[in-house]
Amino acid sequence: QVQFVESGGGLVQLGGSLRLSCTASGFTSSAYTMAWYRQAPGQQREWVAFRDTVGNSQYIDSVRGRFTVSRDNAKNTVFLQMNSLKPEDTAVYYCNRFHSQMAWGQGTQVTVSA
Repeated sequence: QVQFVESGGGLVQLGGSLRLSCTASGFTSSAYTMAWYRQAPGQQREWVAFRDTVGNSQYIDSVRGRFTVSRDNAKNTVFLQMNSLKPEDTAVYYCNRFHSQMAWGQGTQVTVSA
């Protein structure tokens, strides 16, 4: 059974940092492009960043230069280092495959206060 467990969220002030972790189980994440997504209240879920199987990363414009996605394939874990956080980054953050998404985990709440 595929499962994603996200952690590391919290409440931070403007300009603060957080490091999110996501451990996948039920499949070998190293064989897939893995991504982070977020969903703000009243908005649709959007992808934020992904890292493919050969180490290439992509980001949406609003987080490029502030967020860094990485992965530890030996631990089936994906990370999202978030720096210079802004109130508009407030959302529930999820990880999943970038293609052929599986059932979503619970996510981890990130709240940035002004």
